[in-house]
Amino acid sequence: MKKYLYILLSLVTFTTLNAQRFSASLQDYEAFKEFKGKPLSDKFSNIESVKIVYDLRKQKMYYFNSRIISHHYAFVTEYLGYDKEIDVFNSENYSSNEKDRDFLLGNLNHIKGTDKWIFELAASDHMAVKQIEWFYNQVKNTSFIGNNLKFYLNDPEKIALYKENKLKIPCVKSDYIFNEIKYQQVVSGSTIGILKQYKIKDLDQIKPHSDEIIILDGTPNMLPDVKGIIVNELQTPLSHLVLLGKNRKIPIIAYTDVEKDHTIKRLLSKKVEFQVGIDTFFVKETTRKMTTKKISKKKKLTIDNTVTQLVDLSSIPKKGVNYIGSKAQNMAYLIAISKEIKFKTPENAHAIPFYYYTKHIQKSSISNLINELMAFPRKDSTVLIHKKLKQIRDAIKKEPIDPELIAKLNLTFKNAAFKNFRFRSSTNAEDLDDFNGAGLYDSKTGIMGDSIKSFEKAIKQVWASVWNEASYNERELFGIDQKNIAMGVLVHRSFPDETANGVVITKNIFRKNFPGYTINVQKGENSVVKPEKGEICEQFTAYHISEGNDDDDFEIDYTSNSNLNNNEPLLTPKEISNLYNVSKTIETKMFRYWHKNQFHPVDIEFKIVGDKRELYIKQVRPFND
Repeated sequence: MKKYLYILLSLVTFTTLNAQRFSASLQDYEAFKEFKGKPLSDKFSNIESVKIVYDLRKQKMYYFNSRIISHHYAFVTEYLGYDKEIDVFNSENYSSNEKDRDFLLGNLNHIKGTDKWIFELAASDHMAVKQIEWFYNQVKNTSFIGNNLKFYLNDPEKIALYKENKLKIPCVKSDYIFNEIKYQQVVSGSTIGILKQYKIKDLDQIKPHSDEIIILDGTPNMLPDVKGIIVNELQTPLSHLVLLGKNRKIPIIAYTDVEKDHTIKRLLSKKVEFQVGIDTFFVKETTRKMTTKKISKKKKLTIDNTVTQLVDLSSIPKKGVNYIGSKAQNMAYLIAISKEIKFKTPENAHAIPFYYYTKHIQKSSISNLINELMAFPRKDSTVLIHKKLKQIRDAIKKEPIDPELIAKLNLTFKNAAFKNFRFRSSTNAEDLDDFNGAGLYDSKTGIMGDSIKSFEKAIKQVWASVWNEASYNERELFGIDQKNIAMGVLVHRSFPDETANGVVITKNIFRKNFPGYTINVQKGENSVVKPEKGEICEQFTAYHISEGNDDDDFEIDYTSNSNLNNNEPLLTPKEISNLYNVSKTIETKMFRYWHKNQFHPVDIEFKIVGDKRELYIKQVRPFND
């Protein structure tokens, strides 16, 4: 009798244990909650997910506990007796060949706070249409969700099937999910500070204290020196707010309902702990001690003013970073790389060395103002610092430029096929390992022979941007010696006919330890890094599931599509594959030029130009993550 009782208890224990790990159905939301975990990718911040396996041989459905078992492969090996290696598993079970498969693999996603439920396959899953439809209906029929279930078109292959009317199930694209996002992690981390609220328009007059965590009614043009930031509008992952925030290493979130959140409002003017994670955040009152920032030693920058000629970037300048700046030096590297792999760089690329900027600001009408600012005791006065910086910028623009420089530019570009040229900042305080300077300085267009948009006006506007509030304040924060700043200017033809523009980060920023590049792209010349209010750019991760570069194993996983392009893809799969391969080569080559260890991502800016949709690479710099 005891023996039978032991067997029965063992059976009950085993059954209970497995019941905690998987089920053939989900009867209600409570059952979903028991199994829910994070999705594999963090591309959306408000998704809870349960992973699904259908065993084709045994004809059984499994919803499994996604907190205990993180991957489909782990489930089939640990619970279904699968014994093949993971590369075989991936090759066979994401294949378009039905006969190769042992399993159908999917995810049941729920947008928190809504009644929206999404059935999603991996972007790398090439499941046949009949199997997609059958699998969808199995999920619909074995769960409580019913007609609320939608199929997510997350890659070009599935979007094409939908456009061809081959999918006879309810389908949605990324806007269905993206439009429901209320919370977005911008920069993770935690901090303690005094919670305060400001209007963006007031930041010109009011300077938040460095011990504050601030709530803003929009995206600031420059980041105040604070402990943390909450903005009320979503960000593109590669915007200047994101890049500067990562550089600062301060927690930042976008929370569209912050104005309605009475719990947060009750904490205003109190000391709080602010903690930011992938899918959640909290702000709570605390008595914990605030840490103070250590004032770093003044960082000296290198200025070589011995070079007095325009620098042709068609050949790589030796130690050019010391006299033309990182951005211009990196352009020379890009031009060299473009001779080895097919992409274009902006034509007629030259650099104006530091010499001309240094000579210009040595005029007494400018240098006296700079010296006054350096000696000014009230550095905490936003209004007075604003006034003094404007005086410097105005003086730089007012003083005439060295006519010799304009003569050299006119001679250099006399026979150029273009008349419009872009003048871009290339200081000794940007594109550095620990200071990217994203969006701090200005770029301007000058037209050869034009009296209004002259070369002289464009150059002086770029020089003057050294003394923008954002650039000045950021250098102060990072301990960069303001007397030591120098501005070179990168000059090349401008792009009035760009079809699209974007940014590549050579890293999958949404999924750790998984291959892929993160790409943002927008229609025309509309900015990815400083979007207008309400604009959503195209965002996706591109990756190869094997080591090869064949288009057949190339995957594209969308987070959003551009709302300026009717939520249709801006780039073709072939263009994305080419961009990926070009970016991979640039990453490898740049680390050789920089003499740095590889496996650190780079930040690449690109354009698609003209009727032929030619790929231009316009910038590369280290990505500080």
